[in-house]
Amino acid sequence: MKIVADENIPCVERAFASLGDVELLPGRSMRSEQVRDADILLVRSVTRVDEGLLAGSKIRFVGSTTIGFDHIDRTYLESRGIGFSTAPGSNAISAAEYVISALMVLSERNSFNLEEKTVGIIGCGNVGSRVLEKLSALGVQSLVNDPPLKVQGGHDEYVELGALLQADIITVHVPLVSDGDHPTFHLLDKDFLEQLRPGAILINTARGAVVDNHALDDLLDRRSELSVVLDVWEGEPDISVSLLEKVTLGTPHIAGYSLDGKLRGTEMIYNAACNYFQRPLQWSVVNELTAGRPVDPGNFIVDDVAGNVRRAVLDCYDVRDDDERLRAILSLPRQDRPSCFDRLRKEYPVRREFQTRKIVGAGIDKASQAALGGLGFALE
Repeated sequence: MKIVADENIPCVERAFASLGDVELLPGRSMRSEQVRDADILLVRSVTRVDEGLLAGSKIRFVGSTTIGFDHIDRTYLESRGIGFSTAPGSNAISAAEYVISALMVLSERNSFNLEEKTVGIIGCGNVGSRVLEKLSALGVQSLVNDPPLKVQGGHDEYVELGALLQADIITVHVPLVSDGDHPTFHLLDKDFLEQLRPGAILINTARGAVVDNHALDDLLDRRSELSVVLDVWEGEPDISVSLLEKVTLGTPHIAGYSLDGKLRGTEMIYNAACNYFQRPLQWSVVNELTAGRPVDPGNFIVDDVAGNVRRAVLDCYDVRDDDERLRAILSLPRQDRPSCFDRLRKEYPVRREFQTRKIVGAGIDKASQAALGGLGFALE
C-alpha cells in the first residue's frame, strides 16, 4: 500500500512501515494529485480533507492525529466508504499542562494565589476534564459549562455559559462546531467578552474561531487590565499581529505538542489503520520514549506549596519560551509571518509531560508532594 502522511507527524515512517511505503508531504499544501494513488492518508489539523482533496483517489483510510475533526468532511468519507480515525485524548494531558503552566506564569506576574481564584471551564471532555482534575489537586474551585455533556445526564452541577462570567479565569476546551444544537463558532462573542469581570484571565487552547478574535482585539484596546492567553488563532497561519501584540501570552498552536502526546496520536491512528486493514500491530510508542530528567529538589522550600508547584511546573514546561518564539514574527515582513508560524510548529523543541519528571529528595513537604502528585508528577 502507498501511504501519504503529513511530514510533521512524529515517527510516522517507522510506525507505518509494516503497512506500506510512506511518502511525507507538507500538510498545509497537500494537493489532490499528490494523494490520488495512495491507499492511506495521514494528516493533522492543517489539512482540509474533503471531496476537493480526495475525488478520484484510491484512498481507503484517513487518519488524523488530532482530537478534533472540523477539518474533515466526515459525511463525504462515509459516502465513499472510507475508513476514518482521529486520536481523541492523545494530547489532552499536554494541553492541560499548558494551561497550568500559563496560570503559574500569570500568578507570579500578577501576584495572586491561584487557590483563591475561581476558574470557569468551557468544555469538559478529554482536555477540560484533565484541567479540572489538576485544578482540583491544587485546591482551586471550578465552574464547568458543557451543554452536550449536561444533556446526556449525570452532570447537574454544570452551569450555563453566562454563569462563568463570575469566574476570575476562563479556559476554553471545546471543538469547533458551526451548526447543530451546540455550535461553538464565536461562542465567546463580542457580547460575552464585554462582560468579562475586571482583571479576568481568558485562555483559549481549543480552536481560534471559538473566540471572536476581532472583538477580542477591540476589547483589549480598551481593557488593558485583562490577561489573555491564546494558543489558537483565527486565520492560522496568518494570524493577527495586532492581537498578538496585546495578548499576555501568545503561542503558535502548540498547547498539545508534548512529544508524549504527539506520539500517542501517531500510535492511535496506526492502531486504527491496522485494525481497519486487519494487520498485526508491529510498532508501539513505548519504544520511542525515554525517561525524563528528575526535578531538582534544591529549588523546593518547605511549606511553600504554591512556590514549589510553580517551580516544578515551570522547570518542566515554561510557556514563556513559546511566547517569546512566536513574538519573533512581529519583526518580520508580513509575507513571511505565516511561514514562520508553521515553522515554529514544525521545528518545535522536545517537550515532555509532567508524568515523565520525578520529584526526588526528602526536602519537600507532604502538602507539596500531594499537589505535585495531583498534577501528574512522579514521586519517589
